[in-house]
Amino acid sequence: MVKINDVAQHAGVSPSTVSYALSGKRPISEDTRRRIEESIQILGYRPHAGARALAGNRSNVLALVVPLRSGIHVPIVMQFAVSVVTAAREYDNDVLLLTQEEGVDGIRRVADTALVDALIVMDIQLHDERLPLLRTLQRPAVLVGYPADPQGLTCIDLDFQAAAESCVDHLAGLGHRTVALIGSPPEVYARETGFAHRVSEGFTAAADRHGLTATSHPCAPTPAAARDLAAALVHQHPAPTAVVIHNEPLIQPMIDAFQALGHRVPQDLSVIAICPSETAEQATIPVTSVTVPAEEVGTRAVQLLMRKLDGTPVPSTTLLPPQLTVRASTAPRAA
Repeated sequence: MVKINDVAQHAGVSPSTVSYALSGKRPISEDTRRRIEESIQILGYRPHAGARALAGNRSNVLALVVPLRSGIHVPIVMQFAVSVVTAAREYDNDVLLLTQEEGVDGIRRVADTALVDALIVMDIQLHDERLPLLRTLQRPAVLVGYPADPQGLTCIDLDFQAAAESCVDHLAGLGHRTVALIGSPPEVYARETGFAHRVSEGFTAAADRHGLTATSHPCAPTPAAARDLAAALVHQHPAPTAVVIHNEPLIQPMIDAFQALGHRVPQDLSVIAICPSETAEQATIPVTSVTVPAEEVGTRAVQLLMRKLDGTPVPSTTLLPPQLTVRASTAPRAA
């Protein structure tokens, strides 16, 4: 590991002079600063986070705002959080995780201190009450989510509308004419959470485009709710021959419930999901899915934030295109 003494020797200065160049505590000549910067680059020296903070008047801490509301699937939230922490460490930054549902007051409380340099905000609703404050905040912010009006904000997310459309396109291509969306818990829709509504919009738009019979069903994330919904769908007329699941905890329970009712997957019923790849792969019948790229979204959110902190222009909206992987749970509609 390259140390400050190595940089000093390479640049032909004392270690204290390198320290002054990093911290800005004392003035040094431009020629000396240039030599030190060149030595740092050549040797690959990474200044300690504290030195970087002193030099840039930064805390080197990012706030990750993740209100753990009802209906939130905690495991996938933690995937996002881990990716943010991992990416932040690449920039010698730490992450302050805020999980309380404090809304505007919580963001203002953190932003009004020198505790953090910038914020990543998750669980964005279409008409989120936090948006006006985030638009005027003096500290940079990146939203993981896409509100109804993204103007004046920096947003990144999976293109959930396109994800739902690709699911329906796949099923229509297999000849299915009656499909159902098994959606997020009812309270997620009631809050107008952006990703849930965009999945619903994409599902409906694609079904209309293909001339399919389509129904949508919010569902609590419990095995009992899965059994009740499966029974209702089986007795629906016409009964769906394929379902799109956008509710990670329900993927295996829904498969179990349909099979208990005598519906084989995929021979009698095709199943496709919007979920992390590992969730789809670990089901008893590997599920065709559009992956939720938690790691990529979290990493790119940090990258956008660091560019904003450096004063580099960034796109206002980044929507990642859906990636559909075909597995064993979908098949042509039975004749």
